[in-house]
Amino acid sequence: MLINNKLRTLIAATLLTGAISASARADDDEDHRPFAKNKVWQSECGECHVAYPPGMLPAASWRVLMSGLNKHFGSDASLDKATAREISDFLEKNAGRRRHESTPLLRITETRWFIHEHDEIAERTWKNPRIKSPANCAACHPGAESGNFNEHNIRIPK
Repeated sequence: MLINNKLRTLIAATLLTGAISASARADDDEDHRPFAKNKVWQSECGECHVAYPPGMLPAASWRVLMSGLNKHFGSDASLDKATAREISDFLEKNAGRRRHESTPLLRITETRWFIHEHDEIAERTWKNPRIKSPANCAACHPGAESGNFNEHNIRIPK
């Protein structure tokens, strides 16, 4: 009976350790999994900022964002209908599947996921002139352009 209890404890500990390890890897993989790309999206959206991976927002958010390009965060980012349709289709097809807020958010930096991932960043860090804002992913994530946000590659400018 004693061997059975020790064996059960060992098995339970092994399973728990494996589950924790797999969970940590899955969370880390979430930050740098490959994502679909589209040349029109890359050139149009990447002209002014990082072409944010489609999985960072759900389809509803991309729909709202793409329908208001004439007032895109204080800029007129209007596109011809064919270009806008191609980008919209691409973003919606590859949108995030996470549970998101009930109201479509237009700023990735306002999502629960982003806030959780960046909760240890001091407010003064965002004000660093080399970073400027939380939306400037490439300032700290050198692989942002290719969709790699792995936390092991973060380089926060001094």
